[in-house]
Amino acid sequence: MATPRFVGRDRELAVLRGALARPPAIVLVEGEAGIGKSRLLREWSATPDRHTALVSVCPPLRESLTLGPIVDAFQDIEHPLPGEGLTELAGALRPLFPEWSSSLPPALPPLDDAKAARHRLFRALNELLRALRVDVLVLEDAHWADEVTCEFLLFVISRQQSGGPSLVISYRPEEVADGSLLLRLTSRLPAGVTQLRIALAPMRPADTAALVSSMLDGEPISQEFTTFMHGRTGGVPLAVEESVRLMCDRADIVFRDGQWVRLKLRELRVPPTVRDSTRERVSRLSPSAQQVLRAAATLAGRSSTATIAATANLSPAVCRAAIAEAAGAGVLDGDEHGWWRFRHVLAATAVYEAIPLTDRRHFHLLAGRALEQLRPPPVARLAHHFREARETNSWLRYAEQGAELAIASGDHTKAVDLLVDLLSRAVLPPVDRARVAGIAGVAALGRREQVDEVYHRVIRTLRSVLGTPGLSARQQAEIRNPLGRLLITVGEAQAALSELEQAVDNLDHDPVEAARAMTYLGWAYAGPWPASTHRRWLDRAAALTARIDSPEQRLNLAGNRAAALLMLGEQEAWDVVAGLPADGSTAAERLDVARIHVNVGTGALIWGRYTDAEHHLAVALRLAEAEQASRLQHNVRLEQANLAWNTGRWDGLAETSAALADADRDRPAHYLGSMRLAARLAAATGRRRAAEEQFRLVLEESARLGAADDTMEAAAALARLWLTDGDGRRALRITDEPMDTVRRKGVWIWATDLVPARVEALLATGDPAAAKILTDRFARGLRGRTAPAPRAALALCRALLLGASGDHARAATAFDRTARAWNVLPRPYDALRARERQAEALVAQGRIEAGRELLAVQYEQLFRLGARGDADRLAQLLREHGAEVPRLWRGGRRGYGDQLSPRELDVVQLVVAGKTNRQISRILAKSPATVDQQLRAAMRKLKVSSRTALAVKAVEAGVFADEV
Repeated sequence: MATPRFVGRDRELAVLRGALARPPAIVLVEGEAGIGKSRLLREWSATPDRHTALVSVCPPLRESLTLGPIVDAFQDIEHPLPGEGLTELAGALRPLFPEWSSSLPPALPPLDDAKAARHRLFRALNELLRALRVDVLVLEDAHWADEVTCEFLLFVISRQQSGGPSLVISYRPEEVADGSLLLRLTSRLPAGVTQLRIALAPMRPADTAALVSSMLDGEPISQEFTTFMHGRTGGVPLAVEESVRLMCDRADIVFRDGQWVRLKLRELRVPPTVRDSTRERVSRLSPSAQQVLRAAATLAGRSSTATIAATANLSPAVCRAAIAEAAGAGVLDGDEHGWWRFRHVLAATAVYEAIPLTDRRHFHLLAGRALEQLRPPPVARLAHHFREARETNSWLRYAEQGAELAIASGDHTKAVDLLVDLLSRAVLPPVDRARVAGIAGVAALGRREQVDEVYHRVIRTLRSVLGTPGLSARQQAEIRNPLGRLLITVGEAQAALSELEQAVDNLDHDPVEAARAMTYLGWAYAGPWPASTHRRWLDRAAALTARIDSPEQRLNLAGNRAAALLMLGEQEAWDVVAGLPADGSTAAERLDVARIHVNVGTGALIWGRYTDAEHHLAVALRLAEAEQASRLQHNVRLEQANLAWNTGRWDGLAETSAALADADRDRPAHYLGSMRLAARLAAATGRRRAAEEQFRLVLEESARLGAADDTMEAAAALARLWLTDGDGRRALRITDEPMDTVRRKGVWIWATDLVPARVEALLATGDPAAAKILTDRFARGLRGRTAPAPRAALALCRALLLGASGDHARAATAFDRTARAWNVLPRPYDALRARERQAEALVAQGRIEAGRELLAVQYEQLFRLGARGDADRLAQLLREHGAEVPRLWRGGRRGYGDQLSPRELDVVQLVVAGKTNRQISRILAKSPATVDQQLRAAMRKLKVSSRTALAVKAVEAGVFADEV
């Protein structure tokens, strides 16, 4: 059998050469496994074109090494580093290339900002590429590349117009994960450079026949054989090659009458997968060749003969002969430097899975010892091998080194994976277990991704480590501190404060972390402590902060303290807020500033200072978007949605609420926030059952999580629903516990919704004295605070007391004053409801006509706002008072009549395209309920009763004539 000839890719090779002849160029080579991407690049590199190419290959590691492919590519350089072209910046390369220490400038001082350190490293690598005069940088199998390697490629692309190498990147589109930076690289190619995308397709039957023939002495094959091979392999070159080799090994084809034919037409069993053919072919090799293949499969990457020999436990001479045998059989593939690997990962997997479990540990141990000889050592691969070998000490050492490198490169998720895997599977001494757990917790806090299973896995792991016997108080504190902050992130407020309280007294060796923990303990959202206790924690944090030298740390602590003071209702917080910066000089500073502003925005919402809230949330969103902090962006958008609700900007709010809830399902506190928003809308639009169920969920889950402040509005909303039913006692009971929390903690700015509902419930159950006492206590709690929303609520309470006393004239004036107070914020929905009460007071006073007119105005304004449920209630009141209800338009969009509205057209078009309601809701960013409503409206207008009939009628009616 001969080596297969390069078949069916002449056009692709020609355009590849043409693109690289017009530098700078970006060439993307995509295709499925075995389609011939690597063969195409090998053919190009073998051409006599004058170019200096650096070839980088991404190994299929379970935990890919940060920047590993790029570093490995430079190791192929045989000549020394150039004497010119490198500046002091190249000192940043010393950790990656210790073997070049004599040729590199001195090491640079470390940077605190991991993103800045990564940027400096990218600049140094780019400078090295230019100094070595690399014309083309090739990255093979980029679907296995780590995120930092992809970021480096984006960095190189951004600088191509000023010189630098062309890029050739091969990858499998189907194996590129959602969210991978490779998608950005392949979808946003820059202008001004030569661009080429080569999508390799399966071979045609004629090319399949030519490939098979090239392996069989160049002789032709029969038409039946061609049809069989193409039909069974799909024209994938790798599958064709493997099938031919297997058939030759089994003597299933013969040369007859001048062409190759299959010996057994029906009985021939061509293996359906490359795995099966690889295993059978490997089993026919000599024992030493099989041992080499097991070693290569264990190494799972291109390796030198020496590394394979050490892993296979063979002498160099025997190993070279075995490699030659395996290469001759087409299993191994070598490069010009004598490094070997399986021709494809499926073959390697097949061999690896065939290794008995009892032997795998030994192979991994030998692989680890062999890779330790490389410089620099591939720490992630070493951690993997020593883990599989159950060599705990070595696994620990390399996992920590790999995590450190990942954190320095900004890849906190990789660091978390390495360390949590170690903690979960290894038996470590308490001191090591505690140290690794602390590092894992800090690494998890550095992640920018949305809350996902990684966060919960870290939390479970840290809690497990805390149960380790023999941990000192200090070791426990260094675990509880990040654990508490992670619990805040996932919404377990009560548990978070418990962990932080246990940690804080044993963090005296680290003033910054101690002050940070005290600040978190100063947040009043959870726990049984009164406001004075939270304030003492904040004062202790302030005293400690004053002794910290770092301006950045002082800013972070002072800003978080100000936000915590806002939650406590402390007026002095606004003095600190006024001096907050709106930007930072580093990525870490910008993220800190963004977090502070979003917390201040939340506090401003509670106070009712909506202009301030809008400003601070806008600053937070700008910084979060600039730093691509997705979790923080979701925080801001939820608070902006709350602001939109309060200020009466309800258009599209239902869709926003649904999108937020879908995105935040793994973050209980934020999910409940979006659910609370949905419940408000349901109550206002008259969907009573949905509102009640959603508010109950928010109340119960917030109480379970210990988020005391989140129970207030839900309890008040349920009380209002039951008061409309005349069930004052039930309304009183639901507000008991939240009201006790407010009294106990003494944070009265939380009670904007709660106290008026409680006062009304007390009045409804015949206890005006208790209602008066509560109103007076509310007034004392707000004394000295510029909190417009709670003060408007206080005005409402006083108006309710006047109405209950029978002084309807003064009550009408008080409700008017209340409405004006709400409008100043502005908070139009509450203002309209206050006007409704004013109208009722006017009617009770005997000013029936004035009351009717005011009710009619409120009916129309509530209807326009979107509070259809309240509008319907007012319509009933108008009828009871003998007034005519204004006729308001209630259809779809005004003016469309029996014609489909633009929004209905969008829905119908997607129905015609075969999309489900759920898919349509995602595509149009609408809630499923909205999609269903618009779909039913379209069916009614087109007089059909099924989706199929709707699609047919729409097309027949020429609705989509242009598109068709």
